Parts: sequence; structure tokens; C-alpha cells
Amino acid sequence: MPTPFSNILALKDFAPLAQRRLPRPIHGYVAGAAEDNVSLRRNQEAMNAYGFVPRVLVDVSRRTQQQPLFGTTYASPFGIAPMGLAALSAYRGDIALARAAREAGIPAILSGSSLTPLEEVAQAAPGTWFQAYLPGDEARILALLQRVRGAGYETLVVTVDIPVSANRENNVRNGFSTPLRPSLRLAWEGVSHPRWLLGTFAKTLWRHGMPHFENSFAERGAPILSSNVLRDFSHRDHLDWSFVQRIRAFWPGPLVIKGILSVADAAKAKALGADGIVVSNHGGRQLDGAVAPMQVLARIVDAVGDMPVMVDGGFHRGSDVLKALALGARFVFVGRPFNHALAVAGQRGVAHAIELLRAEIDRNMAMLGVTDCGQLNRDLLLAPAPL
Repeated sequence: MPTPFSNILALKDFAPLAQRRLPRPIHGYVAGAAEDNVSLRRNQEAMNAYGFVPRVLVDVSRRTQQQPLFGTTYASPFGIAPMGLAALSAYRGDIALARAAREAGIPAILSGSSLTPLEEVAQAAPGTWFQAYLPGDEARILALLQRVRGAGYETLVVTVDIPVSANRENNVRNGFSTPLRPSLRLAWEGVSHPRWLLGTFAKTLWRHGMPHFENSFAERGAPILSSNVLRDFSHRDHLDWSFVQRIRAFWPGPLVIKGILSVADAAKAKALGADGIVVSNHGGRQLDGAVAPMQVLARIVDAVGDMPVMVDGGFHRGSDVLKALALGARFVFVGRPFNHALAVAGQRGVAHAIELLRAEIDRNMAMLGVTDCGQLNRDLLLAPAPL
């Protein structure tokens, strides 16, 4: 008898199902990027440019994909990237993502643009990381961090690649805004997607009230649906590295700087006391035309020595994860595919996606001739020609 996931054999199989399940504005927000999607496409192209050079006749019968990071040994070397508005993809989506990750023994990062109070997510899935978009002034930054720390989060991820809002024409074309503006077009999108309307939005409204941006600041933010309320995006174009110094002085646990593409910036983050960095171009959602993380990953790893380097952006396959690890990344974070899985089947969908990726990593490690993540190195890759 076929199972609910019989035809979902890879993470990419969730995408068309999610597109049918979600209203167009929400799917467009999840799947789209900035301007012409150059960086979005480049992320995958950069990964495909590397080829494997496997070793054969190696005893790989006792292989493991466990990976230590910040004092915790995770079951696999990948985690769930922070994704804003996940609670619009599925009922209590932020909690579903975090619980699926915890049960699988991998990390999940709660987005600062999430719609579920961070305290509820921490209670439902202890060990979840928190990702912050810094408010524009020091008092509000410290107030937010005090709230995050008080909720029990240990690992803080600070995203630094958003001095201004990106030009996401895709959102405008699909009728997406924050907050969403009531309109006949929006109403039709809801009515024409009854499973989403009843199972996600109406269910949330009935049980928890109108969703708000809960975690951008210490105080509650704007509602997700409003005809007259404006979201406070907080000016960030004046922020500089001195704010990282102040955060480092305040935050006692692991501090991760996300959104690094420059060797110089990576070195600066390490010098200021960051415990790790995420090499990222924001999934192609900020500066269109930015390099792909895989294009600069090896140089950044070489520049920062033993500081853990993580990476995200365009990862869909176990082979993608292994290529990043071979270049020196300690961990890979995956975003859109898990959001698509969430939209299709909630926490069960995310759990299935995790197992698909885990099985690909296990199988490919065997075919590469390695028994643990520490054996992955650049000798196993044929690098693309220099740009």
C-alpha cells in the first residue's frame, strides 16, 4: 500500500506540491528572490560546478554522519535555516520545524521574522537557535537579546546582510506585502486554496488570534493582515561592526554572524569574538548578482582557521551538503525545501524531508569512500576553473 510520501523521493518533489497548496502571494514569498533571481540560480550552478573524485574499496560499513558543533553532537551535518513567516506555510509552522529538527537530532534556527512567540518555540523544542535582525538602536537590540536570553536560547545568529530592504519585485507581482493588505485578490487566493485557508489561516485565527510579527523586537510587532498598520522595519543602514562588539559583550553563549561573503568580513567577525559564521547570500533574496556561497567558501574557511564556518543557499541534495563539507564547512543549513515540506504535510513533511536528505548523505558517503564527516576534504572534489 502506498504511503503518503510514496511519490516524494527527493526534496525537490515537495516544491510543486507546495505551490499548489499555498496561495500565490505566500508561495511567491517563499520561492522567490530579488530582482532577476541571478544569485538564486547561481547558488545551484556553483554547487553543480564541483565534481566528486570518489575513493573505492574502502571499508565504509561503520560510517556515521554525526557532527559536533558548539559542544553538541548532532545526528547529521545539516540543519533548518531561519525562515520568516513559516506559520503562514502551515499551522504553527515555526513549532513544527523546530520539533521536527529536535526529534531528528539536528539544529533549527527560529527566524526573527516569525509569527510564533519565541518563548513558545523554545518551550516546544529546547535547543532551537534564534536568528535576529538587529533593531536600529542599541537599547532595542539589548531589550530583544534580553528577551531571547530569558527564554532559554543559547545560540544567537545575527544576520548582517540587510542594511536596507531588498528589491523583491517577485513579491509585488504576486500580491505579497507585510502586512498583507485585504483585497478581493487576496480573498480569492484564500477561497481558492481551501485546505490552506481552513487548515492554516482559519485554524490559527480561531485558536491563537491574528498572527503578529512576534520576534523582531522585544515588544510585539504588526499583525500579518491589516489595511492600515505598517510594519516597523527599523533602519539598519547605520549599523557597523561596533554593534557586534556590544552584542559579544552581552551574549554569553555561541554567537554566529550570518550573511558573510567576504574573506575580510569573516576575519573581522572572528577578531571580534564570534564563535562561528554562516557564509550566505540570503538565498539570493538580498543583493542580486552577489556571489554564491560555494564560490567563496574555501577561501573563507582558509582565512578563519579553526572557527566553525557554516553555509546556506541552494542546498537540495545530500551531495550538495557533502561538497560544502569537503570544502571545509562545518555545517550546512537548508531553507526553502524544508518550507515546502512544511506546507505539504506539516511536521510529518519536514521529518520526511530530513530523512530523505540524511539517506542521501549516508549513501553518498559510502560511494565516496569516507566513514565520517571529518574525512571529507578537497581531494574528493574536482574544483571548477577560477572565475
